[in-house]
Amino acid sequence: MSDKHELLDEVDSVLNAKKRLDLNYLIFILLIISFVGLAIFPKIYIQQRIYFKSRDISKLKGEYDTLVEENRLINASVESIRFKNQILDTLF
Repeated sequence: MSDKHELLDEVDSVLNAKKRLDLNYLIFILLIISFVGLAIFPKIYIQQRIYFKSRDISKLKGEYDTLVEENRLINASVESIRFKNQILDTLF
């Protein structure tokens, strides 16, 4: 009976090799996590910078559009004043 159990234990140890979590395995996992982090960090950083720059550009575009509209209104006002001035100069 003991031979049978001994044989089964040997077969079990060969088929189901137990993995031990030792220091080398821990270092290996930490290195993998570090490399993945180093590979992903630049992508996240660049995406974040692009997002903030595009937000600034959008803000500046809105201000530019407002200034263009104000310029158009001021030019129309100036043209109206010039026209009135020319008419009044010719009358007197």
